[in-house]
Amino acid sequence: MKASPVQASKELFGKLSDGTEIHRWSLENGGTRLKVLSYGGIVQSLEIPDAEGRYANVSLGFDAIEEYVAANPYFGALIGRYGNRIGKGRFTLDGTAYQLSVNDGENSLHGGSAGFDKSVWDVEPFSEGTDVGLVLRHTSADGEMGYPGTLRTKVTYTLTEDGDWRIDYEATTDKATVVNLTNHVYWNLAGEGSGSVGGHELEIAASRYTPVDAGLIPDGEPAEVTGTPFDFRTAKTVGADLRVAHQQLLYAKGFDHNWVLDKGVTAEPRHVATLRDPASGRTLRIATTEPGLQFYSGNFLDGTLVGTGGAIHRQGDALCLETQHHPDSPNRPDFPSTVLRPGETYRSTTTHSFHAG
Repeated sequence: MKASPVQASKELFGKLSDGTEIHRWSLENGGTRLKVLSYGGIVQSLEIPDAEGRYANVSLGFDAIEEYVAANPYFGALIGRYGNRIGKGRFTLDGTAYQLSVNDGENSLHGGSAGFDKSVWDVEPFSEGTDVGLVLRHTSADGEMGYPGTLRTKVTYTLTEDGDWRIDYEATTDKATVVNLTNHVYWNLAGEGSGSVGGHELEIAASRYTPVDAGLIPDGEPAEVTGTPFDFRTAKTVGADLRVAHQQLLYAKGFDHNWVLDKGVTAEPRHVATLRDPASGRTLRIATTEPGLQFYSGNFLDGTLVGTGGAIHRQGDALCLETQHHPDSPNRPDFPSTVLRPGETYRSTTTHSFHAG
């Protein structure tokens, strides 16, 4: 018999420098335990059992709000208004040019210097049937980080009776704008602080990826993965081709690229990726409505950050699998559109399913 869902509980996690209280919400269902902060909608920890029923936190995070404010490389955060990069932080929409906050060289990354990951979200718990979860809301003012339109965003984190973690994104605007929302969990299925994920096995249902220039902006047309380190159509270890002398890997210091999912945009989530840790038997399956998946191999973890378990995080100690529209889409009419107009509702869903055995 499955355990009953545990209604979300709330506790004070810390305070920002201006006195704003940041709370941590804890919930459990189907064997999955999730802790979420009102700051950045951050997943502070996500615990799942291995094949022997032993729990481990499989996501990277910090123990104190001060660490998230000072040095967070987007650990577990909600990303917006635009996940990934926009070249030179510029785009033109309906004949009007917009200059965004630039925070990644000459480019805008993950919404700019004060994106949704640094916002305080309104959080409400819910229980519906066999599901439990949190509804997070945030309003971004017209012109914030250079983006047009007042954007009202609602993100729902749901834990199902099977232990799946589902994310439903919604947004509306009062002026034409661009939107690309995602979540930035860093995964290590062996457990946070356990070392390299190079031995994790990864499979991605994508025949093409978007090559980038030195600034990691898509450069040219999507390329075939055949015969390259980017071919994950059949599961292989993350580290198998990580050190191949390929120009794309040199640009990114590893993998930090968008895979063009074979399924394209879909109305309902469809399976696109599987990550497995052979040692623990833990498996993560990702399904999404999105057309792209950014696989980042933790290249810029540099030994300066200490996680919740007290270990130092070094290069390759975790990886990200961010469901998304393609980077720089506002400047690429050949990519699926990220434009949202008044009267429309942005919707996106991604489901994370966990198994052990």
